[in-house]
Amino acid sequence: MLNSWVVMPTCLPLVLRRCHACASDRFRANGKFRVNANHKLIDAWLLALCTACGETTKLTVLERMKVRSVRPDLLDRMHDNDPGLAAELLQDPVVRRRNRIALDWADAWRLDTGGSDHLDREVIDVLVRFVARIPVRPVRLIAEGCGLSRAEVERLVEEGKLVSAVRLSGKVSGDFTFTLKR
Repeated sequence: MLNSWVVMPTCLPLVLRRCHACASDRFRANGKFRVNANHKLIDAWLLALCTACGETTKLTVLERMKVRSVRPDLLDRMHDNDPGLAAELLQDPVVRRRNRIALDWADAWRLDTGGSDHLDREVIDVLVRFVARIPVRPVRLIAEGCGLSRAEVERLVEEGKLVSAVRLSGKVSGDFTFTLKR
């Protein structure tokens, strides 16, 4: 029987970018947008606050675009300060590259295993699904989901009792499966 685990965000990740006012390199996006129209051109930014000094930084979402080329529902979501849109934009590689930022997902996600009834079985087949592209080490997920230490999980990998089609030593941010034999 295939068990399903889900990795889901609990809040927006921290934005890694140098603060101009202090030495900090972490900003918290609060889901607020600033939209500015100048004649027929529009600019839009996602606002983020420095975690140390509170200074605001603007992450460019739209730059000098013709108003008519922007989807009305996107504009509405920005005007409504939609936190879901903020989450989507922070994960957009184009937005991250344009603003030269990275994301820190520490303490911004959780693993839902659907209960612990699978722990007493001899063989466990698990599908791990990601709601968002959160980079996590599979060893950490398996340790957390099965109530094991990371060292114990790594030992199981070496012994061939824990197998997966993905490399378990790096980070993954997409769905994968694994089999654990006790």
